[in-house]
Amino acid sequence: MLMNYTLRQLEIFLKVAEKQSITKAAEELYLTQPAVSIQLKNFQDQFDIPLIEAVGRNIQVTDFGREIELASRRILSEVDEIRNKTLAYKGFLAGKLKVSVVSTAKYVMPYFLSGFLKQHPGIDLAMDVTNKGKVIRSLENNEVDFAMVSVLPEKLAVSRVELMRNKLYLVGRTDALEAGESINIKTLEKLPLIYREQGSATRQAMERFVSRTGVNASKTMELTSNEAVKQALLAGLGFSVMPMIGLKNEVINKDLRVVKMKGLPIITNWNLIWRKDKSFSPVANAYLEYVRSEKDQIMSDNFAWYESEEISK
Repeated sequence: MLMNYTLRQLEIFLKVAEKQSITKAAEELYLTQPAVSIQLKNFQDQFDIPLIEAVGRNIQVTDFGREIELASRRILSEVDEIRNKTLAYKGFLAGKLKVSVVSTAKYVMPYFLSGFLKQHPGIDLAMDVTNKGKVIRSLENNEVDFAMVSVLPEKLAVSRVELMRNKLYLVGRTDALEAGESINIKTLEKLPLIYREQGSATRQAMERFVSRTGVNASKTMELTSNEAVKQALLAGLGFSVMPMIGLKNEVINKDLRVVKMKGLPIITNWNLIWRKDKSFSPVANAYLEYVRSEKDQIMSDNFAWYESEEISK
């Protein structure tokens, strides 16, 4: 039987198998759902044995599909190797840099990547933006080269490069208060406090602040991303302890206000971390050298506003 599949079909099949969802695969590949479905069907049509099956709303890979999944990974890996060897022969650094970052770090990490990727156009970037738990698991499973976190893992031996401060303030909309009302502990106890989900470093910082100040909030909310919390704050739903790094425009435009209270800001540090026993690829080793040599200049060029105290006034 003549096989006539494309590398793109292999890539799409692998992503569907990984996500167990056509919708999620389409989002990650920046394709429409119909485009993914058509390519997946064209790939399946070349086999007499099912590769996947629908179980409720989920997709499960069959035993045969798992065999094809493994073979597809090997094929695409060999294709990458051919590309990398070609670029290396021409004198370019080539390969893939794999990074996982906590959600707030999406405002920071790109600035520590852009210059390096411009210097080395042969390098592909795979960056996963997710919650703290998944970031640490990706390190534990040796799935990534580096991670960016503000709180170091407790049970995993890591090395790090300290980058910049992570400053968390109490923020909310001024008009969430009654006319003329100031913010103090009693005020906060009447207002909804908005938390991140359990396990989030931002939530841990807010819980410490609430515990230290003795606030006994009558209402609380829990949301699963900093962006969701920010939108809730903008809608006037309450107040939250949030990293300033993601609130630049909202604070400058006075859509949100920074609340001055004892014990704030809470300051931690962004760290680029990696497993102590990690065997670096040439790409990962070059990136680490780049960060160590360029980090101060990157922070000066891109985050002078952040280190200024004016934004929090």
